[in-house]
Amino acid sequence: MKNKIIFVACDTSNIKDIKKIVTQTRTKKLKIIPKFGLQFFYSKKGRKFLEKIKNDFWLDLKINDIPQTAISAIDSLKDLKKCKYITVHVSGGMEMLKAVKKKAKKINKNLKILGVTVLTSLNNKSLKQIGHSKSVKQLVLQQANLIRKSSCDGIVCSAQEALTVRRKYKNLLIITPGIRLPGDNSNDQLRLMTPKDAFKNKVSGIVMGRSLTKGNIQNNTKRLLEHLNK
Repeated sequence: MKNKIIFVACDTSNIKDIKKIVTQTRTKKLKIIPKFGLQFFYSKKGRKFLEKIKNDFWLDLKINDIPQTAISAIDSLKDLKKCKYITVHVSGGMEMLKAVKKKAKKINKNLKILGVTVLTSLNNKSLKQIGHSKSVKQLVLQQANLIRKSSCDGIVCSAQEALTVRRKYKNLLIITPGIRLPGDNSNDQLRLMTPKDAFKNKVSGIVMGRSLTKGNIQNNTKRLLEHLNK
């Protein structure tokens, strides 16, 4: 199962809790990579922690700005040597995506740029409220095409759109948030799926938060292994 990548969302600014999540989700049976978002990165000690971390990690900043500002943001992260993934919003447009990918190549050849599409907290009704006329699936496919043309490495979308994207873009990294173990609370996510069903939809990796980090982390990791082995 080591070809299945599990990203664990470290959604806290507490360093002690972060260390616990990183340590207790570690297993030889799965490839588990910590994902740090805005809450941790913006915290007083978060940035310094990431400078010294020895594990590969994903920095989920969802950068979305004019091209020059976006590439300046990427350049400012070049000291984070173990950062393997960074997210940008596809809605930033083609020029921003191209510029970010070009800058990433210069500062770290192993750094992968992932384009965030429609957040898993949104659905078709939400998109209409924002002003989009396309459905979630239509918009994600259009954004996946931008990712491919920009030479960015992958896409972040819900597992519900993943199979459609995979059929059209065979070599794209597809990472899916909104993943819960069977029976777990959906919380603020609207487009959900279990880990096993997500991998059946040909995703490259999944993002898991509360299902792994709430309660007994080691037991939750065992639950995940058992679920994937069924």
